[in-house]
Amino acid sequence: MSAPGLLVAAPRSSSGKTTVALALMRALTRRGLRIRAAKCGPDYIDPAFHRAATGRPSFNLDSFAMAPPLLDALASATATDADLVIAEGSMGLFDGVRAAESRTGANADIAARFGWPVVLVVDVSGAAQSAAAVALGCKLYDSRVTIAGVILNKVASARHRRLVEAGMERVGLPVLGVLMRDAQLVLPERHLGLVQAGETTDLEARLDRLADLAEAGIDLDAVTASAGGAVPVSTDSSIVPPGQRIAVARDAAFSFLYPHIEAGWRRAGAELVPFSPLADEPPHAGCDVCWLPGGYPELHAGRLASASRFMDGLRTFAQARPVHGECGGYMVLGQSLEDADGVTHAMAALLPVRTSYHRRKLHLGYRVARLCGDGVLGRRGARLVGHEFHYASEVSPVPDESAALAQVADAEDVALGLAGHRHGTVTGSFFHVIAADQA
Repeated sequence: MSAPGLLVAAPRSSSGKTTVALALMRALTRRGLRIRAAKCGPDYIDPAFHRAATGRPSFNLDSFAMAPPLLDALASATATDADLVIAEGSMGLFDGVRAAESRTGANADIAARFGWPVVLVVDVSGAAQSAAAVALGCKLYDSRVTIAGVILNKVASARHRRLVEAGMERVGLPVLGVLMRDAQLVLPERHLGLVQAGETTDLEARLDRLADLAEAGIDLDAVTASAGGAVPVSTDSSIVPPGQRIAVARDAAFSFLYPHIEAGWRRAGAELVPFSPLADEPPHAGCDVCWLPGGYPELHAGRLASASRFMDGLRTFAQARPVHGECGGYMVLGQSLEDADGVTHAMAALLPVRTSYHRRKLHLGYRVARLCGDGVLGRRGARLVGHEFHYASEVSPVPDESAALAQVADAEDVALGLAGHRHGTVTGSFFHVIAADQA
């Protein structure tokens, strides 16, 4: 049987969803419950924190990028052998793209599809009773979604708490808990979000501190009692691995590989062989494909440029076997990378790409791609759905269709032109693939 679930969401970004979700996950795990987590939308950092908090894998659930069979299969895998599913939203509860109902990428789509009640995190800094009006708007906005109650975040004082709770009582929304304003609760961040779980100092102590605060300030029994919904038992085999033995770069510079992609490759029988470019390790010679995920190569450009064993081994590997790079991996496959200080570092020169982090510009959004040629991502014309989030820019010419990876459009089917490169066995682009064959 599948476990009941709930969705931790908020009216807007930066309300404290991750703080509250991690606090609940860790506190309930400490009570002996088998907690499984999920992340709504295209986020490759938060699932690692979920895993640290619960001791179990966390998958992304994305109603825009994932077709219903894949979405149901990932939710089913999450809700199996668990006592409770806690999904964490992204942005605001109803924020998504303009698309068909239930396919907008909004958190609300996931709550509605699986019947998971919403625990609404409300940042009440700068407001008192007015916070209840915002919460009431969330309650009434979409009849598909049930708001089980609210958790108040960044409460300034006992008086502030009483005023906010009076407003919530007036609109009939239960207050499930309160977290006082505390700068120590804030997890460290960098330009693409939280500093990664593996790099966060004293992560276990931080998670236990959050769990202590949840025990003290949140009615955990009421939260668990509010869970509900049902996930259909489902399997999906649409994630096709790019090879049988896949050399995967994995360290502080290369870590943005969606957990559902990795799990899908393994489920299909592939073996993943990790190596660390920052430790100057080359891809394993016994592998048939090399995959360079995204990450933070712009923060380690000097070390990567001087990692001669890695660079030489990568070039040797690419002479006869496929190599693919996503976002940061794409930058490393290029000719050069300009860091934040304006210093240019030589990269692998396997693709005719020059990138700059010095000339920062935000690139953000879903990408719907049609492949321009055959490769490890699929056959020419195959449709992929992915996401792009980075500040680096290409400063080299855009390739023509004979050398581009794909024709891309945004979530509203606005053409964005050609993206990425392919040269011999080497391919790459700035977008991270989430799913394929969604048309």
